Amino acid sequence: MGIAERKNRQKMALRERILDASRRIVMREGFAALSMRKIADAIEYSPATLYLHFASRDEIARALCAEGYAQLLASFEPLTQIADPGERLRALGRAYVAFGIAHPETYRLIFMEDPTYTDAALAEAADASDEAGDASFRLMVDSIDELKAAGRLPASAEGAVWAEALWATMHGIVALKLTCPVFPRTPVDTLINVAFDAWFGSATASTDAATAQTAPQAHAMAQPEPESKPRPKRARRTAAKPESPVT
Repeated sequence: MGIAERKNRQKMALRERILDASRRIVMREGFAALSMRKIADAIEYSPATLYLHFASRDEIARALCAEGYAQLLASFEPLTQIADPGERLRALGRAYVAFGIAHPETYRLIFMEDPTYTDAALAEAADASDEAGDASFRLMVDSIDELKAAGRLPASAEGAVWAEALWATMHGIVALKLTCPVFPRTPVDTLINVAFDAWFGSATASTDAATAQTAPQAHAMAQPEPESKPRPKRARRTAAKPESPVT
């Protein structure tokens, strides 16, 4: 190993130590507690050493944000194997909310702090060469487009617009869970299911709707005819007996 390569490895190792220490501080004390001096104390280096690797605390925050966003996308990747787009969307929503609840400070840093951190994370994800990561990034839009193509959403539905609105719904659940002590009174999984039922209907309803739209006549013919009600029995008429003459 040459001297240049050894120095580069040492530099990368120290960079990782800085990020690890920063991550622990954020997870333990929140983003507001993060400072260059506190990071330097944690790794037993001078603050001046940190500036050789990161220009500022904000640059460290952007790096942590990008890592967290990559972790979120990695949790989406297995969901591409779900064949039904409706079930895939539900699984995506559950994974998104579960990530936010399990990693509250990372989630706050990505989606609830300075928006430039999120911009940096999105830009890095867009520029990544990992095709699986890019597929995960578009998973929500693709699933909505599949539902529309199958006739399970209105033809006017725009995948990108619906995806943003659905994302906002899931973010609302996470944000309220992290910031509002009394939320939710209902189990989170139930909230997610109710939200998706309101948006897309239940899985059975979606299938029935698709069938009705693609074959309305066959659907109508398949409906059982109403059973005819038995006619009420008519009372037998008997000839009236003539009254006896009054004597």
